[in-house]
Amino acid sequence: MTNPLFDVLFGNHAGKDTPFLYLPDGETLTHDRFLRLAAQYANAFTAAGLEPGARVAAQVEKSHFALAAYAACVQAGLVFLPLNTGYTVEELSYFIEDSGASMVICKGDRREALQPIASKHGAALETLDEDGSGSLSEKAAEAPETFETVDRKADDLAALLYTSGTTGRSKGAMLSQGNLLSNAETLAEHWRFTSDDVLLHALPIFHTHGLFVATNITLVAGGAMIFLPKFDLDKVIDLLPEATAMMGVPTFYTRLLDDQRFDKDLVAHMRLFVSGSAPLLAETHTQFEKRTGHRILERYGMTETNMNTSNPYDGDRRAGTVGFPLPGVELKITDPETGEELPQGEVGQIEVRGPNVFQGYWQMPEKTAAELRENGFFITGDLGVIDDRGYVQIVGRNKDLIISGGYNIYPKEIELVLDEQPGVLESAVIGVPHADFGETVVGVIVPEAGAEPDLDAIGAATSKALARFKHPKKLIVREELPRNSMGKVQKNLLRDEFKDLFVNA
Repeated sequence: MTNPLFDVLFGNHAGKDTPFLYLPDGETLTHDRFLRLAAQYANAFTAAGLEPGARVAAQVEKSHFALAAYAACVQAGLVFLPLNTGYTVEELSYFIEDSGASMVICKGDRREALQPIASKHGAALETLDEDGSGSLSEKAAEAPETFETVDRKADDLAALLYTSGTTGRSKGAMLSQGNLLSNAETLAEHWRFTSDDVLLHALPIFHTHGLFVATNITLVAGGAMIFLPKFDLDKVIDLLPEATAMMGVPTFYTRLLDDQRFDKDLVAHMRLFVSGSAPLLAETHTQFEKRTGHRILERYGMTETNMNTSNPYDGDRRAGTVGFPLPGVELKITDPETGEELPQGEVGQIEVRGPNVFQGYWQMPEKTAAELRENGFFITGDLGVIDDRGYVQIVGRNKDLIISGGYNIYPKEIELVLDEQPGVLESAVIGVPHADFGETVVGVIVPEAGAEPDLDAIGAATSKALARFKHPKKLIVREELPRNSMGKVQKNLLRDEFKDLFVNA
């Protein structure tokens, strides 16, 4: 029997006593021990009556037990549905109902709240805590440490990931075995991962970045991970000397730069730092390279596609860009209105095609048809441009485009000007309703520590740098920008907060 994803990620390591996970308590889990644990979970799933193709929804804390549940789903031919640990019970109710999950795995303290919901939708409910306790582990402990891997094909579903749902209800992106495997193999080769690598893993595993990029790449390469429950500055600094690579969101790197212990000597042996899930400020790029001698590698991906582009491993890693399309991935910039490809240097919507692109949205054929073209190109919803050297730059989300007085305004262009001003750490530019112009521009500024930005001077600088229709109508200072769990600025929340700013103007 063959199961492409399991065979490459996990099956290749059967019987190997090589290190796989370095755990917070100091224990080292070998590939073989991990696979035997995963087999026990796979046996527990099948004993509960789950058949290939059934969805398993998991809202649990990061642990090697949670990771084993993912491996077990792959081995048993089940569809893994990881859920953000911050979701409320009300939000979980939608995901459970919409996915038709056959089993829900939750933390022990949520069993009572979720039991009525699981029962209502005919789903079994099991518990799993980060220390390995819970009903699922109890059942797995009595099961054999071997499991006959279920036969699957490359186009069979392996995972269902729900989008963040900032506009409308969340959509379930269907990811096949082939989608996940192709991307992991491409990235492992592109970023030069080998069995000698030790990845410092401090990302959550309910998201593409931590699970399908960081973890899957390590598994493809046969390397090891220092598996931290979350980003803890002191622990990361203590453990960096034992790692060769690290993947993170921009916040990881800004917090490291704020600590004087983080210097060139600490990371002298490191091979690679990767950043994603949110844009990295050019200032962070510069500071990081000056402090460490390393140039952070920034890449671009999304729930529906995993990774699409990457700055080069060898070559110029350009700040403000996400590099080039990965091998096997086609990328083009098109006119949002006509779908026609635009000349190089023009801003338009980003479309991608390749083996990494998802199968469509779960039970949403209309949405799938609207965003996934018949020729295989996926309309990402991101706006971008390809510069004169072929590097892709992300300008913003299509829904973040501001149309003021008939002019199209790309927030990123204004943000770049604002971010350069004295005393400004970062900014977010949004469009809000305006009686005369339809929408107008508002800039939200976060000051550097201890700084008081001169708003008049900033206004003058933007007037000099930008056409009049792009000038922010108002600049607002606040301590921080609202972000989701992966560090992305939630502009929808800012738009809601300031939507009445000019209603009576």
